[in-house]
Amino acid sequence: MGQPPGDSSRWFVAEQNGRIFSFDNIPNPSITNDVLTISIIDPPSEGGLLGFAFAPDFATTGHAYVSYTRNAAGGQPMQSVVSRFTSPDGGLTLNPASEQELLVINQPFPNHNGGGIKFGPDGYLYLGMGDGGGDQHMVAQDNTSLLGTFIRIDVSGGGNQYGIPPDNPFAGNPRCTFGSGNSPCPEIFAWGFRNPWRWSFDSATGTLWAGDVGQLSREEINIVERGGNYGWPYREGFICHQPAQNCPSAGLIDPIVDYRTGVDGNAVAGGYVYRGQQLPQLQGRYIFGDTYSGRIWKLEPDTDGGYDMVELFTAPSLFIASFAQSLDGEVYGVDIGGTFQQIVADSGGPGDTIPTLLSQTGCMNAANPTQPASGLIPYRPGAEFWSDGAAKERWLAIPNNTSITVQGDDNFGFPPGSVLVKNFRLQNQLVETRLMMRHPDGIWAGYTYGWNAAQTEATRVVGGATLPVAGTQWNYPSEGQCLQCHTAASSRALGLEIAQLNNPFTYPQTGRNANQLATLEAIDVLTPGLPADPEDLPALPDPFGNAALGDRARAYLHTNCAGCHQPGTPVPSNMDLRFDTPFAATATCDVAPVTGGSLGITDARLIAPGAAQRSLVWERMGRRDVHAMPSIGSLVVDTAGRALIRDWINGLAGC
Repeated sequence: MGQPPGDSSRWFVAEQNGRIFSFDNIPNPSITNDVLTISIIDPPSEGGLLGFAFAPDFATTGHAYVSYTRNAAGGQPMQSVVSRFTSPDGGLTLNPASEQELLVINQPFPNHNGGGIKFGPDGYLYLGMGDGGGDQHMVAQDNTSLLGTFIRIDVSGGGNQYGIPPDNPFAGNPRCTFGSGNSPCPEIFAWGFRNPWRWSFDSATGTLWAGDVGQLSREEINIVERGGNYGWPYREGFICHQPAQNCPSAGLIDPIVDYRTGVDGNAVAGGYVYRGQQLPQLQGRYIFGDTYSGRIWKLEPDTDGGYDMVELFTAPSLFIASFAQSLDGEVYGVDIGGTFQQIVADSGGPGDTIPTLLSQTGCMNAANPTQPASGLIPYRPGAEFWSDGAAKERWLAIPNNTSITVQGDDNFGFPPGSVLVKNFRLQNQLVETRLMMRHPDGIWAGYTYGWNAAQTEATRVVGGATLPVAGTQWNYPSEGQCLQCHTAASSRALGLEIAQLNNPFTYPQTGRNANQLATLEAIDVLTPGLPADPEDLPALPDPFGNAALGDRARAYLHTNCAGCHQPGTPVPSNMDLRFDTPFAATATCDVAPVTGGSLGITDARLIAPGAAQRSLVWERMGRRDVHAMPSIGSLVVDTAGRALIRDWINGLAGC
């Protein structure tokens, strides 16, 4: 999202699907018109329309620049393209027929594509390129490739050619055709990046700040300088990433700060140096965030000439695609879910009131917090989620005089103030109690509590942790990780849907066995009521019960995978693993992998009918490394679940 030079009356927004539109600025924002649509068919993985920039002289030339990916000929899976477009009507639209391609880069894989473009204070056009998923090929350290670099070119000459700034590190060498050449590429400004995701120039100083998404260990923020080598894949953040390469450090530039991948967040989104007037306490501070956790930080100078990360707040319901800055220096967040948020002063309302002790939450019996408080309703999904072998107990609670909405997609909508409670036990010992709360403002958030050895109290675990429990390691998810699985597309309340609750359950308070849907309707908490009798509604089978193998396997995938792998989530995948999606429409059967490669498997497919050993869905279930599925929250492979999926795949005759 951005504003044209000298024009604060409008915002322009680029969407991954190829559309750019504009809307009027506040106080009366409204979508005014479509500006440009680029034909992008099913942008795979992290491809699509990834960046746009107005020329500094846009008001007179009408020139704007767009960065996008497209399918390529000649066996390449994808290409990154930077093109110039011209507006014929003062910026209301960009003429699609005016496109002039300036730069084309072949991509080895459809991920780590970077794609952000901006004009620097020097008037040159900058492009941040990821390594194209080619971590293992060391492309970010290969200066004959434009992958894993910041590119700087001169586009002032017009036409479909570009010039090389004379002070670029490798100026004078032949230009790199389709992103590679036989000598160091003269387009390179800096290198050694994995995936520079969102970056900006300080409007006051011209300093280039960039977020670089990590892999296993660290997310990082860099100040990018001409000719700098930022270390990937030798180094990740401040630490060694490739010990086998002896992890060289000479000549490499460390980041300004880094944070732990999978703990403090999962994918950095670079931001802006605040130069507005509404928040004087942030003046000159760099503001950035994490896409998955919704955490927003500022950087404060320390006494040693470096910076400290200071968390400003967490917006756990947001998936931050990028930040934006208005011409007057205020900072905004762009949510993948389709909203735009301005960072404003605290209203002075109540802060974090989540109690430290579980017994103080009101969710459990204060005298015996191993037991639920009065009024909580127990439930059990028909197809249970794998939680590293833990046994679970579940309850739900809604405020008095409210009800659960039966939605048209067979999910349930929970009123503000609702709480979902789950106990986890290993060897009959309580190890964790997890709360999913829909706060009074409608925002969902997750909180976790770890139990003491005496089983008398549980204490809140903030930011997540992996700790020894009951003779094993147990993962307590961070607040951001809770919402990474409890996606908005799945209505946040995993396991609470018509098909999951359409089964009998023995209620511990009474010993009565009854259908859970019928019970919820009988106690008058559903509105507008069930659409049909339970026997006429869908029901998920127990994956380890007596139903047909295919139904049990699809139920397992629905529970364990479809929270992320369905339309409407930010996961870079087209898979749809919901139970009611026809198998041929899941985008898995006989589909070659695009994200993460083939993991060394010959003729790999996401699901290869009759051949589990060629199926990445099955292979990744057996991993607990960077290629693991699930990617977070589990330290132990579900051997029984993996055997179920193996038997199902091996029995498939086709799609």
